[in-house]
Amino acid sequence: MDMPTDLLGRGLRDLRISVTDRCNFRCRYCMPVEVFGAGYAFMPREHLLTFEEIVTLAGIMVPLGIRKIRLTGGEPLLRRGLEDLVAMLAAVEGVNDIAMTTNGVLLAHHAEALALAGLNRVTVSLDALDPVIFAKMNGVGAKVERVLAGINSAQAFGLPVKVNAVIQRGVNDGEILPLARWAKIAGVDLRYIEYMDVGETNGWKLAEVVSGAEILSVLESEFAMVPRAPAYRGEVAAHWSHADGAGEIGLIRSVTNPFCQDCQRLRLSADGKIFTCLFAAEGHDLREILRSGMELQIIEETVRSIWLTRADRYSEERGEMERPKAEMSYLGG
Repeated sequence: MDMPTDLLGRGLRDLRISVTDRCNFRCRYCMPVEVFGAGYAFMPREHLLTFEEIVTLAGIMVPLGIRKIRLTGGEPLLRRGLEDLVAMLAAVEGVNDIAMTTNGVLLAHHAEALALAGLNRVTVSLDALDPVIFAKMNGVGAKVERVLAGINSAQAFGLPVKVNAVIQRGVNDGEILPLARWAKIAGVDLRYIEYMDVGETNGWKLAEVVSGAEILSVLESEFAMVPRAPAYRGEVAAHWSHADGAGEIGLIRSVTNPFCQDCQRLRLSADGKIFTCLFAAEGHDLREILRSGMELQIIEETVRSIWLTRADRYSEERGEMERPKAEMSYLGG
């Protein structure tokens, strides 16, 4: 059976799996503490997909085109036994790349087990090197040294590391060059992300967005940068290499230069709903279909039909209409 393409001609290639809605950070652009405080009700454990259910759904989606899987959250390393899930996914025929996005605080304790289980690479969210700025941004006073130790540990066990930094005007825009200097020496590829209007709780304002063009201008004040062509359709970051060959820098410009036309991502929430867009309001429940005992072929056809009728392109339409959006901590960034 042919692999589906949506109404805009986009195929299905990447599956992002949220394994938990919980996080040990309270970053304002994702989980502000005023909303996600001590009394916040996270998902009951029985609502979460089991590892076996996750692997079953991943296997169903391989014939539809899925080749890359990324584990997200919340903070995925809060899910106990995550290395077991990695090993199970690594055994799924047709999956050729398994990655994880983490805030890195717990990474030093898990890097070896994850690498041995079959994780191919890791992306660490690191918005500042300055300890005061970093502690303020993560909302819980976490120390940047723990994240840097996690990155070092991942590298020591052979895991390629990328670092993502969300840049917000008046908050951490002074960290652009320090992060670039550090990444060049540390041997990690760095991607700057424009501050996005994800969810309903982060108080997003367009005036707080530092555009990719501004970020590149700051970088070029110190570094010689050479643009490179996309490595594949759907690569969300535009990339520049250092002229001396020492690493890459990427810009994810969802606000000022949307890439909706090439988006090939499907998101699976921790409770088993699939979302065809990071900015979607509602998903399609696969958990209940799976737990009802229906044949797996029915689930595959359900996903196929959802993708065939997909037409979302929120970032290109931003500002044209108001619409509710699910929280990033729920469906995975």
